[in-house]
Order: sequence, then structure tokens, then C-alpha cells
Amino acid sequence: MPIRIGKAGKANALNELGRRLDEEGDQDGALQAYAQAGAVLPNWSAPWYNIGLIHKYRGDWAASLQANARAVQCDPRNEGAIWNLGIAATALGDWTTARSAWRQYGIEVPEGDGPVDLFIGLTPIRVHGFEASEVVWADRIDPARAILRNVPTPDCGHRYGDLVLHDGAANGYRLHGEREVPVFDALELIAPSDYSTYEVTIEEATRQDIDALVKRFEAADASAENWTTSMQMLCRACSEGRPYGEGQHNHGEGEEPGALGPWRIGIAAREEEAARRILGEWREGTAATSPKAALQDFRCVLAAMPRS
Repeated sequence: MPIRIGKAGKANALNELGRRLDEEGDQDGALQAYAQAGAVLPNWSAPWYNIGLIHKYRGDWAASLQANARAVQCDPRNEGAIWNLGIAATALGDWTTARSAWRQYGIEVPEGDGPVDLFIGLTPIRVHGFEASEVVWADRIDPARAILRNVPTPDCGHRYGDLVLHDGAANGYRLHGEREVPVFDALELIAPSDYSTYEVTIEEATRQDIDALVKRFEAADASAENWTTSMQMLCRACSEGRPYGEGQHNHGEGEEPGALGPWRIGIAAREEEAARRILGEWREGTAATSPKAALQDFRCVLAAMPRS
């Protein structure tokens, strides 16, 4: 006697097929299976959420918004779909939908019609380039946008001041003081910074002199970072986990600089001339404490993107 499978069972089987195909890298096949599941059981939120998720990671924001809106319509309590609806709306500049989504999620959003102005605080963001990924600290200005405040290395393809769209799912953790904060993955660059990234090697200077140089840049509407001491290379497991406390892998200490360097300094400045001037003024100011301080290999390693 044949066994009859109800609509719910058929939709669930198709949704599971979509999940397996997605895990195997067949996103087109997964989208087709999810769409079939949604057609069998139109009021089921899960396949629409899964469709929106694939489109989110593809950067197809209109399709992601449409699918997540359908998922929320089917289930107004689907928090993942609500959040991804807010991300897609933010990417599209649909501030009415974004504000509505954040409020539906339970976030108190100020009244207004334009971009959400909601400073959340300093947050670690993982940015991705063709050559490397890097976790940098950023000012999170709303639930899905952040402005980078470290000077990233050129390998990650980002600059100080870049405005990025980021995910809402934690992918690792870092310590901010004694408080643990989640790491979010950047999804795309919204607005490129007008700061270029420069790199210089400094020898025969003390750590105190280098700290003073960093402060000079910060006081001059620019930024600098002592890459020699501020960065740590991590394996993927630690980067996407908790790179501190018990269970941390031993990544090695690397080559420590001597008391007088060499120091690798990353600089963010709008104009090369301004960066060179600050370096020159600093060099003159260190004549008493570090008379042999030498600047080497100053170069632009990532130019600002031209504004359209």
C-alpha cells in the first residue's frame, strides 16, 4: 500500500534538500529546492528565510529583501529573517524598511526618515580582501553599519574610515577591556574612505617616540598605528573563536622588535605631503631622545578610492 506524504512532509523534504545542496556549494540548486518548498507550503517561513540568506551572501540585496520580507510575513517572530531584512534594506538605502525591521526586532530606533543614527559603540569587524582577512575595530553606527577606526594593512583591501555593511551573526569574540564583544563579518563596502594608507619603517627610535608619533597623526585629522605591536596573527579557529584564555592555540610570539625598533608603522592620511610633513616634524622633535632615528621605505600601499 503506497505511503502518502502530506504537504508539510514534502515541503520539509525539499527544504532539507536545499540545505544539503547549499552545503555542497550548489546555491542555484538550493534556491530551486527552497522555492519549491515555498510553493508547496506558501505560509512556511523557513524556505523564504533560506532563500534570503543565500541572496544576502551573494550581495543580491533586492532579492534578499524580498525573500526576508516574505519570511517575516509568514512568521513575524522569525528574528533571523527580521534582522536580514534590516541588513538588506540598509544596503539598498531603504531606510523606512530598515527602521521598521529594527523596531520589529526590538531595537529602539530614533525617529526620522533617513539613515539610522544609532551609535552602538566600538566593535570588532572582520574585513576581507583578495589576499587576507583582518579583524579591525570600528565605530558601529547602527545595527548593520560600521566605520573602520584601525589602520588596516593593505592585504585586506580596506582603509581607515571605510563605511562597511556587516552581518549580525557573531563569528568570533574579542575583549574590549574586560568585556567580551562579538566579531561581525563585513558584507560589503558601502562608502570608501578618502584616506590613503601609507607604510614606513622606523629604526633607532624608542617605543615612547613611536607612541608620540601616533599621537601627532591623531591630532592632525589623520591616524597612525604601530603595526609591529598592534597585530597578532591567528589561525582561523582562534580568529573565529576566543583567542584568549584557556584553549588558545600557541601562534608563536613572532620576532619582537628591539628597544629601538625596527618599527613598522601604518599611516592613514588624505594627502601624502601631510603625512611626510608630520613625519619630518616628529623626526626633528626626537633629535634629543633618538638622534639616530631613521625613516625608511615610506610608500603608499593602498591609495584612496576616487570619489564618483
